[in-house]
Amino acid sequence: MAGGPPLRVAIWSDYVCPFCNVGRERAEWLRREAGAEIEWLPYDLHPEYPPEGIPRAELERRYGPRLHDSVRTLSEEAGLPYNPHPERVPNSRRALEVAEWARARGAHDAVHERIMDAYWTEGRDIGDWAVLADCVAAAGLDPGDARSEVEAGAFRDAVDASTSTAQRHGIAAVPAFVLGGRLLVSGAQPHEVFARAVERVREMAREDPEPGA
Repeated sequence: MAGGPPLRVAIWSDYVCPFCNVGRERAEWLRREAGAEIEWLPYDLHPEYPPEGIPRAELERRYGPRLHDSVRTLSEEAGLPYNPHPERVPNSRRALEVAEWARARGAHDAVHERIMDAYWTEGRDIGDWAVLADCVAAAGLDPGDARSEVEAGAFRDAVDASTSTAQRHGIAAVPAFVLGGRLLVSGAQPHEVFARAVERVREMAREDPEPGA
């Protein structure tokens, strides 16, 4: 399925979204099978969460215990651990801004992966500066610089703008994969759905090489 010009895939995501964690495996599949160039973009999924996050029990009351079981199964089928913080769903806003700070230094993907692992594999609270500091340091960057710039609000606008752009294009849930700037695939869909989407985008590119022209 790979071949031809690189397929650019933008993925809007939020760290506390379990399907976004599964989306990491889908992104790797797109890289491997379609030669995709992946760009992760921030989406503030729960701006209503208080700074300390919410009790996990509250989330289960909202969606029911079956969601927990189904997401665990989906994660394990993708070869990913499913071990979120047992007591709390963090407010992810600080983590999103830290990742944008890292993007400005050419290290977004490394920090992005570490934050995902910290939450979904290690069960840590990614709203906690100590946890985010570890993620930044693991990418070879200075946690003190990250904290001072993020706390000063230097990356609020970047997260807000990315979220607003997605919403203007009708994206209300994540992960949201936009292939080639032409086709939206919503959610961590099975590989075969992405395979069909890749072929459709390539057909569209042959029919109209300049989308929106």
